[in-house]
Amino acid sequence: MGREDLADWLRLALTPGIGNATGRKLLAAFGLPSQVFTQSRDALLQVVTDAQAHALQQLPRDFEEQIRWTLDWLQGTGADGATRRIVTLGDPGYPASLLETADPPLMLYLLGAPSFDLTQLDRSIAMVGSRNPTAQGEQTARAFARAFGEAGIAVVSGLALGIDGAAHNGALEAGGGADRLATVAVVGTGLDRVYPARHRELAHRIAGRGLIVSEYPLGTPPLNQNFPQRNRIIAGLSRGTLVVEAALRSGSLITARLAAEQGREVFAIPGSIHSPQSRGCHALIRQGAKLVESVGDVLEELRFDTPASADARIEQTEAATTDESGLLADLSFDPVSLDSLCARTGYGAAELQARLLELELEGRVARLPGGLFQRVARG
Repeated sequence: MGREDLADWLRLALTPGIGNATGRKLLAAFGLPSQVFTQSRDALLQVVTDAQAHALQQLPRDFEEQIRWTLDWLQGTGADGATRRIVTLGDPGYPASLLETADPPLMLYLLGAPSFDLTQLDRSIAMVGSRNPTAQGEQTARAFARAFGEAGIAVVSGLALGIDGAAHNGALEAGGGADRLATVAVVGTGLDRVYPARHRELAHRIAGRGLIVSEYPLGTPPLNQNFPQRNRIIAGLSRGTLVVEAALRSGSLITARLAAEQGREVFAIPGSIHSPQSRGCHALIRQGAKLVESVGDVLEELRFDTPASADARIEQTEAATTDESGLLADLSFDPVSLDSLCARTGYGAAELQARLLELELEGRVARLPGGLFQRVARG
């Protein structure tokens, strides 16, 4: 894309009062952005309001600086060697799955491996969930994502703390060559920023084997309203959305709702009836989401043609946590107190604590606040 074309698209996207919906109306009426800006005021008023027409005839604030900033960003490369691209609504590289949604962005900023683009997402699954998951939920997300990756399926998520981060990490841990898109992170800031900051190293790894995507111009800070908005892109890029853990008011339920509205499949992993982090998933299942117990449930529903080994990682995880002759047979995946375990197992408190410590060090038991313990799956 040349400087003039980029400037026209940026101007359309940055004009105050002109969002995605109005921008698409203008493009439908007049063609490319360059043609929008040659229209008379009377012609514009056939499509937009008086205030919007006035705004379109002015240059956005700091517009020349934004053009220079964007061109400099496009021409550079990160320390991880990632390339930088912009695709617009009229670009052949714009993902068809997003074009099928109700609100496709006018522009997408891409940061990632040189050979990858968003048209390669015909085999993809969104994975979302709580920013404060249980230990079991985080382990489950990581194991599922790794198994999806081993089946050649890209994992799409939002780079947030919790389930999102576990999903990205699991996908990156999967085997596969340099020709496979491992994971896609859709973010709510400009691509010159990483939020949350503690995911900076994860973002670099994603850029090396996948893509980071944003609809927001460079310099955009982490504004609260941007994160629910970006969820429609997470859902729109994916064949289906899997919710791993979610409270009843979780933003993950927004992604699930948007996926359903877009005609995509929605999946949910059930959890303990005692855990607030499971109630969102249970609500989704009551509303018709597919109940998921293994990766195979998702692969079968989406009719992905995958090798028989696609579910091997989850099977290994289940096998690794099976110890029918030991304490794990008595320790459920629900949080449980030491006193309850003493009553259940017949062990004394001192002996039980010693055995629990061994399992905790092996990564098979999590110690939770309030003196509770929980069995976890190992990936």
